Amino acid sequence: MTQEDTVLIVGAGPTGLTTACTLLQHGVKCRIIDRRKGPAGNPKALILWSGALEVLQRVGVADCLVKRSLPLSGASYWSNGKRAGRVRFGSLADTAFPHPLCVPQSVTESVLYERLLRLGGDVEWNTELVDARLISSPAGPVCATISVPGPNSPSVVSPRWLVGADGTQSKVRKAAGIAFEGSTYARDFLLGDGEFSGDLPEDEAQYHLTPEGVLVVVPLPGGGHRIFFDRDVTGDVQPLSDEDLQELLTARGPQGWKVGSTWWRSTFRVHTKVADAFRAGPLFLAGDAAHCHSPAGGQGLNTGVQDGFNLGWKLAAVSRGADPALLDSYEAERRPAALRALRNSDRQTQLWMLRAGPKRVLRDTLLRVASATGALDRKLVPELAQLDPGLESSPAVPGRLPVSRAKNAKNAKSDKSARSARSGKAALRPGVRLPDTSWRPLSATVAASLHEHLSAGRHTLLVLQDGAQTADGEHAAQEAAGIAARSTVSGQMDVLLLTSAESRGGGASDLPYLRAVDTSRQLTGLAEEGPLVIYVRPDGAVGAWSSHRELARLAAGVSVLGAAMGRAA
Repeated sequence: MTQEDTVLIVGAGPTGLTTACTLLQHGVKCRIIDRRKGPAGNPKALILWSGALEVLQRVGVADCLVKRSLPLSGASYWSNGKRAGRVRFGSLADTAFPHPLCVPQSVTESVLYERLLRLGGDVEWNTELVDARLISSPAGPVCATISVPGPNSPSVVSPRWLVGADGTQSKVRKAAGIAFEGSTYARDFLLGDGEFSGDLPEDEAQYHLTPEGVLVVVPLPGGGHRIFFDRDVTGDVQPLSDEDLQELLTARGPQGWKVGSTWWRSTFRVHTKVADAFRAGPLFLAGDAAHCHSPAGGQGLNTGVQDGFNLGWKLAAVSRGADPALLDSYEAERRPAALRALRNSDRQTQLWMLRAGPKRVLRDTLLRVASATGALDRKLVPELAQLDPGLESSPAVPGRLPVSRAKNAKNAKSDKSARSARSGKAALRPGVRLPDTSWRPLSATVAASLHEHLSAGRHTLLVLQDGAQTADGEHAAQEAAGIAARSTVSGQMDVLLLTSAESRGGGASDLPYLRAVDTSRQLTGLAEEGPLVIYVRPDGAVGAWSSHRELARLAAGVSVLGAAMGRAA
């Protein structure tokens, strides 16, 4: 394996492809293998939520997915033939994707694969990881044996990092000796995608909760529906016939619903597991190799896509000289996210499986009350959307860098600025997703808002300047541009000066930073006491911030800004 192939990714599903696309976008070549003959043909997972869609926008595929999807307006819960509750989608603020989209996994994979090819990558199909082991110490290096088509199989390679995106039976996880514990629901799950007649929903998911089991109905883009059932475990994993599906549909669904024909059917068991660790030295786990979920709420694929982006940009940064400790934050950030997603999907599955008695009555009552008060919308939708990264305790979020104790009026002003910014500035809380603000571009950008600019998935030093500090803001932007140019990710970092009013620099195009006017003053209003500088991570989260007078401390506290330049990884 050459130095260009520092990363070997096993598995070319949505998680592995997202990881590979992220690496390539950040200028780091990788190798991706898959034992399948080609991209997936089965639809499998259906739902893409806002958090995953923002990640997919950063790798350049969201617009294509939107065109091939069906936006869902909500989900309803039915019991005893009556609607017991409803969740309304579309009210999520501060995102370009307020609705979840219904789009088959096969479409998501094909769009990501096309993006990979455009970025200069490819997948080595019919290529399987046979074995992997760490040589000499738990820190590596890695020795991986892969089976490839042709006479030179198997071959042995030594990647710098090995990423297991190879599913629930992950060979990378087994090679790392990482436990994968959890439970299996004592039910079979059965589904069929096809054409149905009757008054089936056109743009919402329906959950019919009966004493015999659940019926889930989801409309598909381009026509047709998916129907989904559970039953007692039989040991038979063969897909049901259309006649068997009709029998279950008649027993659990509204009168008059009929199976026309199906084009895909499946029977499977559902596990709920999370790996004990997401990393063992140079071995990393992502997606189903690290966690598996109930299909309730569509959390699995969404969580895996975000795993891939998180790991991809960090591997790219470290490969270019950032502090290797940055990689420690992958597990610290993504394992808690996986546990939250697992709890959400398990809670919904347990809700489905209440059959009769007082608990069923209580469930239906709670659904009605939570729907009527809007509590179901306010609580459930943000959890499923996975927009809040929840990174406040991450080791990769150094936070607001400390300001040295003031000894003169100049430093006192800086300290006052910091205290003012700290009080009431939840938008700048390290580890949270930076809120959007509309702007008028001045130079070097055509984006109409902050989130549109951040959708490129790059590192950003954002300088906020209120109207009165023109010179200070421009000086801070110049200094930030110098730091960016010397950083370990200089080719993947933007510097942006956001002002509350057009200043003397106007639309000059020869400046080493981007310029825009914050038309809403939602962010520049935070800089009333002096310019602020924010490091925004590629995922749109606040990594750290400081006053403009403490910019050197900011650079020293964030590994990708250059503190680790020249350090061996």
